[in-house]
Amino acid sequence: MLQADVLADIGCAVRPDYGAVEAQVINEMDSETDGNEIVDEVNVVDLENETIQGVNELRRIEDDVLPKSKKAKTSSVDCWKVFTKLGADKDGNPLAKCNGCSKILKGGDRNYGTTSLNRHMKKCTKIKYADVGQVMMDLQGRLKNLTIDKKVSRSMCATAIIARDLPYKFVEFQKIRDWMKYLNPEFSPISRNTAKADVDEIFKTEKEDLKKELANIPSRISLTSDIWTTCTSEGYICLTAHYVDSNWNLKSKILNFCHMPPPHTGSEMSKKILDFLSDWGIEKKIFSLTLDNASANDVMQAHLKRQLVLQNWLLSEGEFFLVRCSAHVLNLIVQEGLKVIGDALEKIRESVKYVKGSEGRMKKFKECIELIGGIETSAGLSYDVSTR
Repeated sequence: MLQADVLADIGCAVRPDYGAVEAQVINEMDSETDGNEIVDEVNVVDLENETIQGVNELRRIEDDVLPKSKKAKTSSVDCWKVFTKLGADKDGNPLAKCNGCSKILKGGDRNYGTTSLNRHMKKCTKIKYADVGQVMMDLQGRLKNLTIDKKVSRSMCATAIIARDLPYKFVEFQKIRDWMKYLNPEFSPISRNTAKADVDEIFKTEKEDLKKELANIPSRISLTSDIWTTCTSEGYICLTAHYVDSNWNLKSKILNFCHMPPPHTGSEMSKKILDFLSDWGIEKKIFSLTLDNASANDVMQAHLKRQLVLQNWLLSEGEFFLVRCSAHVLNLIVQEGLKVIGDALEKIRESVKYVKGSEGRMKKFKECIELIGGIETSAGLSYDVSTR
């Protein structure tokens, strides 16, 4: 090979002036060794007196990154980004036209393949690629577009915030911004308010998708709900839907989890849940509601049941509407039975409290366990919870 285009070896050369990827290559002296061609020296002359640097370095990077036996050829899919199929000629040979230089070549079907098209694609200097600042070489030695969609980037950031329960100010951490700037110099940081808006947008999208799913399911929906007060005396209410989808998969989705201002009376809670159902558009598809044995829940379900029955939205006039939480009922039974041995349980609780109150006592306790032997468990000492 006395004179070869370096574009056939590395994909293409990059000209830094208007962002176009093109070059004219003159003279390449090389030597052939066992089928492996090495570019020793390449003279590259830019048509507008700007020298393209790094051609040999790009080839060396390709050789270092991938073993020669694993270097991938240009994908047949890639060539159709710059070629247009023209059909067959009079002899039945498939033809394709280069979108850069308009040259017509044979190839493109199972018999001819795309080898000739890929070879031409690497050599053609009239094919327009993306801006040089948005181009890099992948592990197979091909140039690929690195244009970053800001909308997609922000959506992925919002998804990460949701998945890991991160604070909105996470996007304003300077070290995070420095890291992103290092990965992409074109990175534009966003504020916590923008991150919050992106999370809200994802919530709205997911809510609309779930609304459509609930509207299209053939079955009715069973609900579970609970209300509790935090250590800061703030009330919260949660409503969860359980249903079987069109593919007979049992699904559970939290519909609402929000602040519940006082008073936490049965009538107020029934209004709140009815508003939830109306917002989701499922008030006509309710089958049952599972609650614990709190007295306010009895009043709440009675009010809610009355409203739904008046609209004829419940089966059998609401006979199966209320379901008592079996776990809560079972816990009440157990707690009542434990009162018989209440004195012993109190001594056990005090003993656990004594041992856990000092690191030295905890160490001594573990030594006693090892001395006794036969106790193999990774569980430590813990207090019982009366409501669990």
